[in-house]
Amino acid sequence: MEKQSIEQLQKICTQMRRDVLRMVHAVQSGHPGAPLGCAEFFVALYFDQLHHNPDFQMNGKGEDLFFLSNGHLSAGWYSVLARSGYFPVEELKTFRKLNSRLQGHPATHEHLPGIRVASGSLGQGLSVALGAAQAKKLNGDDKLVYILMGDGELQEGQVWEAAMYAAHYGVDNLIATVDYNGQQIDGPTSKVMDLKNLKAKWEAFGWEVIETKNGNDLKSVIEGLEKAKSLTGKGKPIMNLLYTEMGYGVDFMVGTHKWHGSPPNDEQLAKALGQLEETLGDY
Repeated sequence: MEKQSIEQLQKICTQMRRDVLRMVHAVQSGHPGAPLGCAEFFVALYFDQLHHNPDFQMNGKGEDLFFLSNGHLSAGWYSVLARSGYFPVEELKTFRKLNSRLQGHPATHEHLPGIRVASGSLGQGLSVALGAAQAKKLNGDDKLVYILMGDGELQEGQVWEAAMYAAHYGVDNLIATVDYNGQQIDGPTSKVMDLKNLKAKWEAFGWEVIETKNGNDLKSVIEGLEKAKSLTGKGKPIMNLLYTEMGYGVDFMVGTHKWHGSPPNDEQLAKALGQLEETLGDY
């Protein structure tokens, strides 16, 4: 994997945000807010940190694996997969359309390269990632397993069953990241079901916890992932609390849950795209 400069990576982030907005606008369906907030994470992972192969093999032998538990961020993930060579960028225009491989939530039935499990039924992804991580250990595969979850998703009980299991069995080839934006579909997490002190919670469950305080700064995100990687292999699973702003990059979308499941109209799209330079070419 050829390393790129922060400036080059930032251009990919900007283009990814354009892709996301155009995808959800075209079908007037989808979730723009959280993918905009996670652009730096997706780009840092796929273009800087992840040992992966766009010549996709489902078993992922000898490469790092990534699972998206909060599957409603699919537009962002699809954009990064396409821009890193998994399938043609032109295919992004089929997002959420009939007979498309780019379903609203990622699914394996369509055999889209890069997708190893159907996701979006919240709370299940960490269990899947644990199974993959243990399989790598059993197979003598020294590569890592990454997973992204939402903070609202942590209100699901299965997450905490998996958290307890991971620590008990010392699954230390796993790096979990929580998109900690404080928003979910019905409002702020503090009002829907307050998460309180997440760092203390994960530590109490036996995890090694790091915090990436500026999850919308590429340098900080990369440094956080590198720190997480340095802590693997030491007997504990790793939790990366990634503080992001939902809707980041578009001034009228930042910091509100209102763009969770709400696409922009024509006027809003034009205003949003006016804030995001076309850097790699629109599909």
